[in-house]
Amino acid sequence: MLHVRTRSVEATRQVAAALEPLLRPGDVILLSGDLGAGKTAFVQGLAAALGVTEQVTSPTFTLAASYEGRLRLHHLDVYRLDNLAEVLDLDLPELLEDHAAICIEWGEVVVPELPRDFLRIRIQLGHPEDIEDARVFEIEPIGPSWVSRSAELTLVWTQWTANQSGDL
Repeated sequence: MLHVRTRSVEATRQVAAALEPLLRPGDVILLSGDLGAGKTAFVQGLAAALGVTEQVTSPTFTLAASYEGRLRLHHLDVYRLDNLAEVLDLDLPELLEDHAAICIEWGEVVVPELPRDFLRIRIQLGHPEDIEDARVFEIEPIGPSWVSRSAELTLVWTQWTANQSGDL
């Protein structure tokens, strides 16, 4: 498991942007963390790096949004779903077959419906003595496709961390 620390919302977006070159059609990223932890900011950074020009907002009430970029990006927020049957109503299987990248906020409820390969990113708020916008990312590759990219993931985060100033 990899750990990355950020100190601003912009740095959270930059972490996501650093991941973009590794994304392939069909990749799934499962985002978890407390309310306000930065899940949507992460998706905003990833979308911008993919070349999405429209504004990316949390699909909390619409449940899903799609954006066009280098890869199509489906952004789901399943926070309001109570059970797996509601997930199926979202046509998740169809979205998974779309050869798009998919980011799923609050995705723990959909894990049984996910392919064997996904990238799990847990975002934790920093400690009270930390800067207000501090976040810690736990990045865990699940399944053969993401595990085979572990070295690339490590390199991306190592380079990103080395290039950051103390302000991020």
